[in-house]
Amino acid sequence: MNPAILFSAAPALSRIALGASTFGREIDEERAFALMDRARERQVTHFDTAATYSAGASERIVGRWLASRRPDPTTLTIATKIYPPFEPDAIDSAVTASAQRLGIETIDLLYLHKWDAAAETPATLRALNRIVRSGRVRALGVSNFTAAQLGRVLALQTQLGLAPFRALQNANNLALREVDSSLRELCAAHDAAILTYSPRGAGFLTGKHRNGVEPGSRFDVAPSHQDVYFRPGPQRRLDHLAAVSARTGQPMAHLALAWALHFPGVVSILVGARTPAQLDQAFAALAFDEPALFAELEADSAPRS
Repeated sequence: MNPAILFSAAPALSRIALGASTFGREIDEERAFALMDRARERQVTHFDTAATYSAGASERIVGRWLASRRPDPTTLTIATKIYPPFEPDAIDSAVTASAQRLGIETIDLLYLHKWDAAAETPATLRALNRIVRSGRVRALGVSNFTAAQLGRVLALQTQLGLAPFRALQNANNLALREVDSSLRELCAAHDAAILTYSPRGAGFLTGKHRNGVEPGSRFDVAPSHQDVYFRPGPQRRLDHLAAVSARTGQPMAHLALAWALHFPGVVSILVGARTPAQLDQAFAALAFDEPALFAELEADSAPRS
């Protein structure tokens, strides 16, 4: 089975996917429409949003774009995520609300946005199974899970004969590694697609914050991201990236993107952007395949602290 194809009549997930976390927060609807239009011009087949992005505004913007452009639904996979609580009634309400904001009857790919203990209970997994069997969701995924957490829920789904999680979405970049060998092995064994997000570390790996948080940036409008990246380990890896950039003459953002886009075992990488030009930069990075240089960058990216 090809994990890049999550369900019948769906397109293979494009290597570059469009992440919509900026919609309604860093960029308004007009700019988001221009970004989605450019993504389709570049043959992107996967758009990813979440109920929590700008309190539902991101889903609404994607929904209005879908209503305006009317793309062939067999050429585009729309993914969204729901947040805890993961009790059956809450799941039912959250899925209904997301589908309404998106203006669609069926959500192509639905993620649990973060780990919660309820995720490994039979009641929750049966509720997720029902929304798949009823046709309200085509495929299930999880985001921000460890190998141990995902392994337990997959085992329980198998034991109970329920629709399994078919996708994992975790952060993965030179500063913050959340896709390790154990996750890759687990997903391969269960035909689950691995997707990653934040290839530039929410802008951390561009180097623009080395002298303090830049006003209007992700770290400024969503300060919680600072706790993830502004620590000794990621800072050391940023310094290593800066050194390689200075030696090669390649911009830091370009190197970080290229490394993430060529990471083995990953089907699709979510790229967030504010402009079509930034999306084009991701395609330039995809064309930049330099294994020896990636190995040099890798030398200081693996440990997390």
